[in-house]
Amino acid sequence: MEIHFNIIGVLLMGLALVHVIFPRYFHWKEDLQPLRLINRQMMLVHTFFIAVVVFLMGLLCVTSARDLIETRLGRTISLGLGIFWVLRLLVQFFGYSSELWRGKRFETAVHIVFSILWVYLSVVFIGVGLGKLN
Repeated sequence: MEIHFNIIGVLLMGLALVHVIFPRYFHWKEDLQPLRLINRQMMLVHTFFIAVVVFLMGLLCVTSARDLIETRLGRTISLGLGIFWVLRLLVQFFGYSSELWRGKRFETAVHIVFSILWVYLSVVFIGVGLGKLN
């Protein structure tokens, strides 16, 4: 099971680093211009802190996999992380409109890849958290 935590850790740290390109890729400078300054800055600040939290989750998985799997506190943290990623999985299907990806090859591929990733994270963390996976 430690190998899964190491894989997840690397994936999450990579995902965190991808957030660096979001403002340019999603044209935030132009698209957010009509918003009030506080709303523009909240998008950037919240994206930064989401990236930091995701990176730290990954770092925790890489550096403390055994503790997350074998200790009571670790399993509790794993369960909490599992709940977090289940909620993210639900948002993938119910928070974003399918108009964003349906009929678009690249966007559909991204939607599928991230859906699989959220399922993987959810299953591993919840399985460990509930003591079903060791």
